[in-house]
Amino acid sequence: MNNQSAIYMIHSVISEPTWNTIPQLEINHILWKPDCGIRAFGQFCHSAEALHVHLRAVEKNIRAEYTVPLSPVCLDSCLEFFFMPEKEDRYFNFEINPNGCLYIGFGHGRQDSTTLYRENMKELFDIRPQKTQDGWEVFYRIPLSFLRLFVPDFTFTGALRANVYKCGDLTEHRHYLSWNPVTSETPDFHRPGDFGLMLFE
Repeated sequence: MNNQSAIYMIHSVISEPTWNTIPQLEINHILWKPDCGIRAFGQFCHSAEALHVHLRAVEKNIRAEYTVPLSPVCLDSCLEFFFMPEKEDRYFNFEINPNGCLYIGFGHGRQDSTTLYRENMKELFDIRPQKTQDGWEVFYRIPLSFLRLFVPDFTFTGALRANVYKCGDLTEHRHYLSWNPVTSETPDFHRPGDFGLMLFE
């Protein structure tokens, strides 16, 4: 396991987050390609019913081609949240583009990951993308009821192993960034051994 693990506290909220009070993490490890000036940030908190996510990218030339759920959004400008529940050896990967097009996988790794699809994904996850003055951002929520379909005893206690990424395989400037360092010599985000630690408050 990566001994450089970053740590982030996931604070609890009563209902909807007040985002200007939630700690921000920086997705600032530049991987595999030269620095092209793109930067990204994340915020996470939880209520009794859901894990709330806010991801933001500082990015000039945005690519946003895909609109159908489960499209390969990593080819677009993309923000990704991978997380492994405590006492689990499988992880979720939530990947999203500026259109709010969401790809979800769940498994032990790239080779055995199961693609997850639910009807009305935009409504289920309350996906809210928007352009910003210097790039784009997206808000969404992951319901506890959804997580328990795959991890029946999941609770917002203890810890998650997790990493947060920014990428864009077919953007004008191909790029890869991560919150916690990734030790692979070639592009690969599916590395739970390189996940950092997120602690539930």
